Amino acid sequence: MTAFWRKLKAFADAGFASWSEYRAELYLWALAGVIPIIMMGVWRQTATRHDIGMSPSELTRYFLAVFMVRQLTMVWLIWEFEQQVVTGTLSPQLLQPIHPFWRFLVWHLTERVARTPFALALLLFWLWVFPDAVWLPSLKDLGLTALGVAAAFLARFVIQCAVATIAFWSERASSIEQLWFTVYMALSGMIAPLEMFPPSVRSFAELTPFPYMVYFPARILLGMPVDLLKGFAVLGAWSLAGFVVFRLLWRRGLRHYSAMGA
Repeated sequence: MTAFWRKLKAFADAGFASWSEYRAELYLWALAGVIPIIMMGVWRQTATRHDIGMSPSELTRYFLAVFMVRQLTMVWLIWEFEQQVVTGTLSPQLLQPIHPFWRFLVWHLTERVARTPFALALLLFWLWVFPDAVWLPSLKDLGLTALGVAAAFLARFVIQCAVATIAFWSERASSIEQLWFTVYMALSGMIAPLEMFPPSVRSFAELTPFPYMVYFPARILLGMPVDLLKGFAVLGAWSLAGFVVFRLLWRRGLRHYSAMGA
């Protein structure tokens, strides 16, 4: 175990060095995740003119919470892994005494640490612009939010690991992720709170993992009532299913990758 943790620490040091070197690029990626901020402006303007069930300040708080959850749960490994398979740079990593996906996991975590100060600065800026939306979550809500964000990130990471292994057979595995992301945006609560959806659409969305990856932790952060047991159970079930699929595809994919002369 000591050797394992030393390897993870080496990955973390390399990750921090990389994100420090390309900090401007990291901030641009953070800015690319401002869809909730854009939707905040749209819905806030709508709420000032019509009664839609939520006040402008409530909508502002909601989308700011969604923005923070989104910043902490982004996953991008499929594009990196696809490139490594296509170019063959995955091969030397397979010779190392640790699974390549541990590197991706640690690099995602170090990227969160490097990204968070900038995301917090954006959050404080918007709270300064809209002081009516300022709220102070309790320590209990912050702790549950941390667990919810961790569970949401893990589910999204493991599912994308499973999808990424398709790169062993196709050079466009990322296209599947792009389709997934379209549905994810529509049903996760990033475009609109689920309260705004028709009952039939909301019922369908709750059968998928998407609302639990954004809407669920965002409501916890806001101190709004949520079914904690159901939320964590759904995320755990999808994480387990994603892991099983990943392991099956990984083993078969390695045999196919080796057969291609890697």
